[in-house]
Amino acid sequence: MTTTELPRLPFDRPNVLEIAPLYRVLRREGPIVRVSTPAGDPAWLVTGFEEVRAVYTDPRFGRSHPAPDDAPKVSDAAIFGSPQGDHETEHESHAMMRKLLVPAFSANRMRRLGERVQELADRCFDDMQAAYERAPGEPVDLHEHLSFSLPVLVICELLGVPYADRERFRDLSDRIARFDIGDDATRALDEFAEYMAGLAAAKRAAPTEDVVSDMVRAQAEYPEFTDDDLARLAAGLLFAGHETTSNRIDLGVLYLLTDPARKEALIADIEGRLHSTVEEILRMAATSGIGILRYAHDDVELGGIKITRGDAVLLSISVANRDESVFPEPEKFDPERKPNTHITFGYGGWFCIGASLARTELRVVFGSLFRRFPGLRLAVPVEELKVKSNRVTGGVDRVPVLW
Repeated sequence: MTTTELPRLPFDRPNVLEIAPLYRVLRREGPIVRVSTPAGDPAWLVTGFEEVRAVYTDPRFGRSHPAPDDAPKVSDAAIFGSPQGDHETEHESHAMMRKLLVPAFSANRMRRLGERVQELADRCFDDMQAAYERAPGEPVDLHEHLSFSLPVLVICELLGVPYADRERFRDLSDRIARFDIGDDATRALDEFAEYMAGLAAAKRAAPTEDVVSDMVRAQAEYPEFTDDDLARLAAGLLFAGHETTSNRIDLGVLYLLTDPARKEALIADIEGRLHSTVEEILRMAATSGIGILRYAHDDVELGGIKITRGDAVLLSISVANRDESVFPEPEKFDPERKPNTHITFGYGGWFCIGASLARTELRVVFGSLFRRFPGLRLAVPVEELKVKSNRVTGGVDRVPVLW
């Protein structure tokens, strides 16, 4: 089969709360199938739960490529669309970065941050209320006032980024993640890194208690951690720290508002159901239609399939989180699901260091949103909402609500 005959990502997704129907068809062929990337190059799509975990824990896979100039390309997006890092030193660099950042994102630090996240969420709720009062009876965009704004407030505070710059990096993050604007996505990443380099220089002159200052101080211990490394890592943290959480707040709200029984059950027992509801939102929220990119650093047999050195491998977390061999009735949103061993945050040495932060934000949002707005409801049928199919992070661009 030629590349042009392969199923091409991203697949059509008529409903924002469901995975694309073609995934179910491909799953019947097996947990690993050949597809074409949005850029038109061949790749292996991995949808099986165990196979995805195997890739995460196998050092023969990585984000770098043995021959970057010849690497299959996923898209023109500047982030997650092509090889990253040096093939010879990737795993050592990754271990160093984790050692550097894990203390800053520790569960204890996130618990201490919880009270501040609540204050910031309350500020967002106030903005929602003010928007409603300015135009009574008109829908309010929850995405604009809460799902986007809260993660931005939190990550700005954690990294030490002035919140006044939020519109600047909103534009940059949008351009970085798009694969329909050609070289402008790469230019946006360069601008983002330049911005973060300037911020790091300011922190070097006057450090404060934030993650960028932590990274500046760490350069004394890790001289190989260059200013360019710091700028690009900080830019990646800033991007990842708000984009993915924003999408999951949007989709979590939609899961609860499209089934009044789910919403009422949470309101009736927030303390008892909050944790499990958040975990089910994390499992079910399909934010991306492309997947996590890895390259084979050697010939590997995975799930009975031979993957050749240099091949692109796309890990479909959303589909793996619906693997019926692990999750009974996988398409059912079930807040009482136990155990809920989803791999939304990765696995093993690639487990997301920001997982505690994301969980803290989601628990604050869903622990207080319906207390503040018990009559919250969607202002349009969910079928009218569209997935942003031109972005590696997916998501929706609006969530109009009334109360």
